[in-house]
Amino acid sequence: MIRLLIVDDHPVVRDGLSSMFSRDPECEVVGEAADGAEAVRLAGRLRPDVVLMDLRMPGMDGVRATRELAGLGTRVLVLTTYDTDSHVLPAIEAGATGYLLKDAPGDELLRAVRATARGEAVLAPSAAALLMNRVRSSAAGPLSPRELEVLQLVAAGATNREAAAKLFITEATVKSHLLNIYGKLDVGDRAAAVSEAFNRGLLVPRSEA
Repeated sequence: MIRLLIVDDHPVVRDGLSSMFSRDPECEVVGEAADGAEAVRLAGRLRPDVVLMDLRMPGMDGVRATRELAGLGTRVLVLTTYDTDSHVLPAIEAGATGYLLKDAPGDELLRAVRATARGEAVLAPSAAALLMNRVRSSAAGPLSPRELEVLQLVAAGATNREAAAKLFITEATVKSHLLNIYGKLDVGDRAAAVSEAFNRGLLVPRSEA
């Protein structure tokens, strides 16, 4: 018997999910929560095998709750309407075992809960494609030493001309390096490149250098 905790801020959604899982002989709905904080509290008391987690909720959102629950060893299956990288990646990084969309058929959701209870990863096709694209872009190659030098100067506020002068190269070469950086980091501009470099640990704040 799989002990299931359902987390969603919409009562109608919780009722529908609870009704569906209650009809499955392998599942027992042990509780419902309307936000992340309540989910964490209930999970500590009820010890569910799987937490079915919405992402967008008032107060503590699903990503924060997933991080806390995963830290306690609780398996979380995200069930949401969002499949963009700004939702999928943070949820997976927070420790979610699976990621499904709310338009998934009932039988697929039942299979996903069973798989999550076994510790198997379950991903909606769109989420899987997004993760594959991210892996492919990361595999495009690490930044070269010169590209890192250019990015460090950009992060410090240097213009292309100033970076070229400091590195004794042409401004056109700086632009070429920046285009390569954008491709390797999968970004479209200077600010995004600097932000992504900090996220990946390629750059560190000056106080930590």
